[in-house]
Amino acid sequence: MEFESTIGGVRTTEARASAVGADIVLLAGRMKVADKVGHHDYRAGCALLACLLEQTSGVRAAALYDGWPEDERVFETARSLVVYTGGGSKHALFESAQRFERVQELVARGVGMVMVHQAVHYPPEFAGQAMTWIGGAHVPGKSGRGHWHTHHREFPQHQVTRGVRPWKIRDGWLNQIQFVDGMSGVTPLVWSSQRYRGSSEGGTADVVSWTYERPNGGRSFSFTGLDAHSAWSVPPIRQLMVNGILWSAGLPIPEEGAPCAIDAARLDSYLTPRQFRGKRVIRNLLRRLGWVTPRSGVRPYGR
Repeated sequence: MEFESTIGGVRTTEARASAVGADIVLLAGRMKVADKVGHHDYRAGCALLACLLEQTSGVRAAALYDGWPEDERVFETARSLVVYTGGGSKHALFESAQRFERVQELVARGVGMVMVHQAVHYPPEFAGQAMTWIGGAHVPGKSGRGHWHTHHREFPQHQVTRGVRPWKIRDGWLNQIQFVDGMSGVTPLVWSSQRYRGSSEGGTADVVSWTYERPNGGRSFSFTGLDAHSAWSVPPIRQLMVNGILWSAGLPIPEEGAPCAIDAARLDSYLTPRQFRGKRVIRNLLRRLGWVTPRSGVRPYGR
């Protein structure tokens, strides 16, 4: 049996039956059709992760699109749930009370929880609950976000950081995460802010990736970078992500890190085609040329 989905005018077909029985379920949130190629490409990221995860012998991973599986039997064998989606009101897990309750059941069962990029940004009314799932949450008015250059070279000893080498990147981050009291069960892994640029000197406010060992024995892992698909080309980011997901599923991580190699052509093959953002692109170009001002619109010729 098959299902079809379309984005950017391109139809993709996946075998629904192949998802049932997966160890790791990856949910890609809905995406803007008109956007820059690679930006918030949740579909590409989940499909890529499924490929990388299955480089570990015995692991079955299923990437599902539009935020939720059509057949919820896929959750029956899941050892970890990975969510890569828009945050706040766009968060895929909170589109209905039924979804929320289903996720709560998975958490109670001890299923691993992994949140990527804006998936750590929960609607305010669910932020408290989110902390019990993943140890922390991005809360509007208290947390921060932005794009900046960072150099990451400090990593604690942890199974998730095995094989992770230093890296430099300009990425979009969510920081100033609100954590559970005393950060009980939380282990910071990566830091980022405009001031400290990836150093742990920024302390708790700069934590952008962490693990959480839940009181019920379940494991959670979060990483707030990966704003664009190009970040996947950085090997240490792939290493951290694959290690973190496998760890959340209760699987062993080799001392050198889990396998996660991929070449550039294969990496780019996952990109989702997007529609041309014509008016916006042209307006931004005219603005840079001085022909358009943000408030007054197009300038008269010669002025």
